[in-house]
Amino acid sequence: MTDTLAKNTTDDSWDMIIQPQRGLLDLRLAELWKYRDLVMLFVRRDFVAVYKQTILGPLWYLIQPLLTTITFTVIFGQIASLPTDGLPQFLFYMSGTVVWAYFADCLNKTSNTFVGNANLFGKVYFPRMAVPVSILISNLITFAIQFGMFLAFAFFFALQGSDLTPNWTWIALSPILLLMMAGLGLGFGIIISSLTTKYRDLRFLVQFGVQLLMYATPVIYPVSAIPAQWQWVIQVNPMTPIVEAFRFAFLGAGTVDLGHLLYSFGFMVMVVFIGAVIFNRVEQTFMDTV
Repeated sequence: MTDTLAKNTTDDSWDMIIQPQRGLLDLRLAELWKYRDLVMLFVRRDFVAVYKQTILGPLWYLIQPLLTTITFTVIFGQIASLPTDGLPQFLFYMSGTVVWAYFADCLNKTSNTFVGNANLFGKVYFPRMAVPVSILISNLITFAIQFGMFLAFAFFFALQGSDLTPNWTWIALSPILLLMMAGLGLGFGIIISSLTTKYRDLRFLVQFGVQLLMYATPVIYPVSAIPAQWQWVIQVNPMTPIVEAFRFAFLGAGTVDLGHLLYSFGFMVMVVFIGAVIFNRVEQTFMDTV
């Protein structure tokens, strides 16, 4: 009887062993691939649930950037008469609005990862990073819809005779720009999410801070409109080269510098790494403080 029990114990095989302690750099990113089905379930939840039980439903994905663009065109284009690098005002503001919205949504939503999912995290184990990654993917779907609307308007303005000169080389590189935006949103978001487990005040500062950051990014004005001696200030913002590069790629106007883009890429890598390390550290103990 004892031999049989010992044999059965020896033959047991485990797919995963949950350990209470792990190294600071043991990020276990490979687990995300194992839980890819769960990630896609979160994507469906995030995308479908946003406008569930609303009258207009998914049309809000188009209405929001459209209304924002119209408001910017009237206030900053017509009343304030800010320059737009010779581009039609409507296209200039829509390009900045759509690009900025992806970064801002990624940052805002990932910054609520621990607090917003505390009940779920306390009941079942899965890689906690699955939640912010699913947010990036669901926001990417939203971005694709809104960017498709932008391209439709760009095509319409081109038919009307507007001087638009897309750069096909930069268009081919636009997935890298999108990756940089996603990385910046993820990195900053998971850092803030990790800190909010102890400092809840940060939740109230995030959205306000993101709105202020938009005005430090060339969303409603081009970099060329800033005096040369002050342009370095706005270039410190890693989102500045990305927004300008998107405009240059699809509309043919903007200040693009490879050195600035490399700075943004390096900044993104650093923020994602620091965020992943802090997130990994906090996820092991956050249930004690959240």
